[in-house]
Amino acid sequence: MKRYPLGRVIALPAAAALTFGIAACGSANEESSGQGGDGNGSGLSGTISGAGASSQEAAQKAWQASFLDANPDVTVNYDPIGSGGGREQFVSGGSDFGGTDAFLDDEELAGAQERCGEVVEIPTYVSPVAVVFNLEGVEELNLKPATIAKIFNQEITNWNDPEIAADNPDADLPDQAITPVNRSDESGTTENFVEYLTAAAPEDWPHEVSGDWPVQGGEAAQGTSGVVQAVANGNGAIGYADASMAGDLGTVKVGVGGEFVSYSPEAAAKVLEVSERIEGRGDYSFAYELARDTTEEGTYPIVLVSYALACANYDDADTAEVVKAYFDYMISSEGQQASAENAGSAPISDALRQELQPAVDAIGSGS
Repeated sequence: MKRYPLGRVIALPAAAALTFGIAACGSANEESSGQGGDGNGSGLSGTISGAGASSQEAAQKAWQASFLDANPDVTVNYDPIGSGGGREQFVSGGSDFGGTDAFLDDEELAGAQERCGEVVEIPTYVSPVAVVFNLEGVEELNLKPATIAKIFNQEITNWNDPEIAADNPDADLPDQAITPVNRSDESGTTENFVEYLTAAAPEDWPHEVSGDWPVQGGEAAQGTSGVVQAVANGNGAIGYADASMAGDLGTVKVGVGGEFVSYSPEAAAKVLEVSERIEGRGDYSFAYELARDTTEEGTYPIVLVSYALACANYDDADTAEVVKAYFDYMISSEGQQASAENAGSAPISDALRQELQPAVDAIGSGS
């Protein structure tokens, strides 16, 4: 998969940040078990600040809340400004950790390595990206990859188009214009969605992969919540959003091989099982080339794999200690379950957790 450099996004004011007191588990000089959140790290204190993907917002709240009582002297800030802004802040040293729905491109990785030495880049949040719509009287639709591509490329413009009707014989499709809704800001969700369209419908999606939406026209909205709100407010609208935010909107069953697959955490998690890690990015970078065009039965291919970014070496020992403890909790079975229950994400497997643990254990200072 070729990665294209993403444009820069200016961070929002600090007042927009989500701030929680959290309790971390363990400390930087204790052997990590990957089973954080048990309150044994109550001696931790300090503040760390992160920024990035808005898709992680619900998960970040869940992770932070799980620590609240155990370590009242620790504070974590997370500003959901978007993936591009999160990468920019992390690379430039403006945040202690980052969240991004697209792994660092080559230029960003080089900048992060200059700041950090080794970069810790691990998948902490795996979620389906739902194709959501608002069409009166219709709650679910079957759409093949080519049909989705044509809709968002504004080549299919009406809901009763024969190509939509062919796969939805029981749906009462109105003679109504389609309003595609996309992100107005640079977005990892956009990049993941476009990457899917490029892989699964290459003949019908001629645009380069980017975090910036490539098609003019339609309707644009800021952030995940903005897209969901715009679709909810417009009968005939269709958009894409992290599935945890889909709410009561109609959703698309996506054509995979010879079947149509609904989004679910289980179906989304299967994508990582058929995908490969990208090598040559450092021992602690776990970026994946996702198999978007899979025909594996029961697999939902429009997924968002959101990464957490940290330094293997921080100047400040207290910062390193809290970041390490927080990351340890995020990948723990308890942390992943908290995210699944509160954000609808797909928990990472025990096998993957074991692969990621040495990267988390490497977070420290003064080396």
